[in-house]
Amino acid sequence: MTRPFAEQRAVALERLQKVLARAGVASRREAEQWILDGRVQVNGRTVTKLGTKVDPEAARVTVDGLRVGGEEPKLHFMLHKPRGYITALSDPRGRPHVGQLLPRVKARVYPVGRLDYDAEGLLLLTNDGELAHRLMHPRHRVPKTYLVKVRGIPEERDLERLRRGVRLEDGRTLPCEVAVAGSTGQHAWLEVTVYEGRYHLLKRMGLAVGHPVSKLKRVSFAGLRLGTLKPWSPGPAARSRQVRSRSSRRRQPVPRRPRPPSLRPRNAPSPRDRAPSSLRQRSSGPELRQPPSPLCRQALVPRPLALSRPPRSIVRKSGAYPVTGE
Repeated sequence: MTRPFAEQRAVALERLQKVLARAGVASRREAEQWILDGRVQVNGRTVTKLGTKVDPEAARVTVDGLRVGGEEPKLHFMLHKPRGYITALSDPRGRPHVGQLLPRVKARVYPVGRLDYDAEGLLLLTNDGELAHRLMHPRHRVPKTYLVKVRGIPEERDLERLRRGVRLEDGRTLPCEVAVAGSTGQHAWLEVTVYEGRYHLLKRMGLAVGHPVSKLKRVSFAGLRLGTLKPWSPGPAARSRQVRSRSSRRRQPVPRRPRPPSLRPRNAPSPRDRAPSSLRQRSSGPELRQPPSPLCRQALVPRPLALSRPPRSIVRKSGAYPVTGE
């Protein structure tokens, strides 16, 4: 004997900070701080405990009394951050920040990782909290490539030390890729690819081998290259390059107007061939002293034919316009 049972909908609960990050209102770390500050309410009740799980479809989540809407479209931007800007959307000290470089982006996007104040190069901005978390987590070891200008010309043993890893105050660095990109007398340019992110990592690595860093530029991040993207300044003319998927980058084929069929049989002579031999000369040739009379030119030009354009449905099936004579 079977017992009747009621089918219940499988509820997929998610952490509250993840729901806020997916909605695009804040990064996951900022959402956690909002929860600890008591600014987030779920169904009218204030939540201050991290790790609280809610139903994203049924729960009513508000921040400071404002309801958090549904999931926003994911936006990803590549920005060439110039030197002299901090990697933040605002600064209480009034310093220039990267939020001033995106005046036309209405959605709230935040930087993925950071670049030093005196560094330049590729910076990603997105409202996808999950993607930002995966790119910044050290477990995934996302590659980041820099062009580093150091003082002096490092020897091969110094480069090998950097490749194997050097010991710093907060631990030994992970193995990295180092190659000499060029030298200018008393300075050298190195191309360094690291798989971790720490505070002033490359600058401390240069000091550890006796070659201080004077310039720093990020040229690649997570497989995305800076390319010809130029550093931008704030203003209405500033633009950003949006990263899109391959399917959205494909150009749609432009429909071409079908050509009418040939008006002359394949083996039929052209009007030029039917002309007298005395007139079969190039119009620009020096031997043609006197141009043909208007009557001759009128006899050589065939009568125009009228093209009747059928309905669009017929054109699509046949692929050409029918030709009818006058």
